[in-house]
Amino acid sequence: MRQGDLNHDSRLSREEFVTLAGKWFAAWDTNKTGKLDIGKIKAGLNATLGQPGGGQGPGPGGAGNRGPGMMLQGAEGTRNGLASAMGIEFTEVHADLEIEGHDFKDVAVRYKGNGTFLESRSSLKRSLKVDLRKYVNNPRLGGARILNLHNCVTDSSWMNEVLSYQLYRDAGIPAPRTAYARVYVTVPGKYDHKYLGLYSLVENVDKYFAERTFGTRRGAIFKPVTPSLFAYLGADWSKYKQTYDPKTPLFEEQSETVIGLCRLVTEAEDTKFAARIGDYLDLPEFARFMAVMVWLSDMDGILGPGQNLFLHLHPKNQLVTFIPWDQDHSFGQFPMRGTQEQRENLSIHKPWEGENRFLERVFKVEAFKKAYLANLKELGGSLFNPARFSNQVNQISLAIQPAVLEESEEKLVRLDKVVAGQSVAGGGFGPFGGSSTKPIKPFAAIRTRSVLEQLAGTSKGMVIGAIGFPGGGQGGPPRGPGGPEGFGPGMFLGGIFLEALDTDKHSFVTRDEFTSGFVRWFEVWNSDKSGALTEEQLRAGINKDLSPFRNGPPQGFGPPPGVEPPGESNDE
Repeated sequence: MRQGDLNHDSRLSREEFVTLAGKWFAAWDTNKTGKLDIGKIKAGLNATLGQPGGGQGPGPGGAGNRGPGMMLQGAEGTRNGLASAMGIEFTEVHADLEIEGHDFKDVAVRYKGNGTFLESRSSLKRSLKVDLRKYVNNPRLGGARILNLHNCVTDSSWMNEVLSYQLYRDAGIPAPRTAYARVYVTVPGKYDHKYLGLYSLVENVDKYFAERTFGTRRGAIFKPVTPSLFAYLGADWSKYKQTYDPKTPLFEEQSETVIGLCRLVTEAEDTKFAARIGDYLDLPEFARFMAVMVWLSDMDGILGPGQNLFLHLHPKNQLVTFIPWDQDHSFGQFPMRGTQEQRENLSIHKPWEGENRFLERVFKVEAFKKAYLANLKELGGSLFNPARFSNQVNQISLAIQPAVLEESEEKLVRLDKVVAGQSVAGGGFGPFGGSSTKPIKPFAAIRTRSVLEQLAGTSKGMVIGAIGFPGGGQGGPPRGPGGPEGFGPGMFLGGIFLEALDTDKHSFVTRDEFTSGFVRWFEVWNSDKSGALTEEQLRAGINKDLSPFRNGPPQGFGPPPGVEPPGESNDE
């Protein structure tokens, strides 16, 4: 709507819609062959739809006048993440909750997640966020007001998140508490105590978490999403707000502290940066946080696309503390970043992917680097002990096997395999697990050995290059579905566009086919035949004809062949 509405009347005329088609075709046909194959369509969709602001190109502060590289940011004022960037928002509804015989009346519940939501959208087992006290004054549960029920759809062991958070906590790093939960749902007239499956129950990072962890509710909490953390965008906080997504009300001095940190990271010369960075960051805590994250080879966070973490700004010392989040791809299980060998042997001296100015600068600060390496050495002889993880995996598997079996026998077989240290195809139940990844036990043994060898100077470790390039630089070929031409909206919409527009079935789309397809969409979507598409009609048409789930689960989504979606049967 934003790109095609040339006269700014919040409607798309037939001429505007066809003009938009021509504009997109010209931009996507990068080598001017007059044809778009699936690769060009995916890349074009990513470039056009993968940024808030409609792909208009970065403004002064990057896409949408915010930070650079904002494919994972939602529109201004919405939540961030891949699903939100694709326009998916969740409606909150009223429900009653019962936990082990304890009733919580009139709670707020909605779906949650981004990649995990997209992967589980074809089944009933979706991640959920429950607010116990939004509508009524229910008691908190274990001090928590908000409960996160994670469906573990990417993790055949159900343990990545649970054991990662425990590792952080055991290392003295603030991290959420976890438990497991069997989840059942009743929808009057549709489901009666329907078993959705085994979930990990994760504590919310909010003011109650801060009170328990830091002894105060008055600090500021942020959930940044940016590959350029602490990039300076000017003195106006509005340029930072969506990027840093504050979860608490801010005092002016708190936003000014974040802006000051960004300016220091971006503009200060090396000597000043080294002298002043400790005025903004809790350096000892950050050194320990990074030691754990690097050992976990967690490439779906600050080391990769720049998400899945919280920042806490303490009200007394004004220091920033890092808090991990969304650890389902930990233990080197994010195949979209690097190879299995690279993640197992990830460099402890340059663990981030591509360029990362903040980490590059911090890793040159002697006080940080000395503490970071000392933490790796200490933890390498204690918490990183592979036998410790092996025991934890064995103990948890015994506890969760009955709940996994209740989901399906096939999932229990997969669980037993990963507990035994065997890789399983896909590593999970969705399109992001395109290749096998090593389970926790064998990964822990290889990773600890690699870290200790790097500390001893007998190994250099391995560096992951820019996204889509599994080698150590930017000169190799893209990785296929995990490369830049596939990650983002193009991953989900590329095949649908090709199928809908390729009328002669030649596996490419000509300009005439492209514009003719838009004409057909316009005629169908303009349901009142007014001659102009409203935003409501546009959304309805896209949902009907372009949804990845319009004909059921698309290829690559949901469980492996022969495995029934959790909580559903073939006759429903």
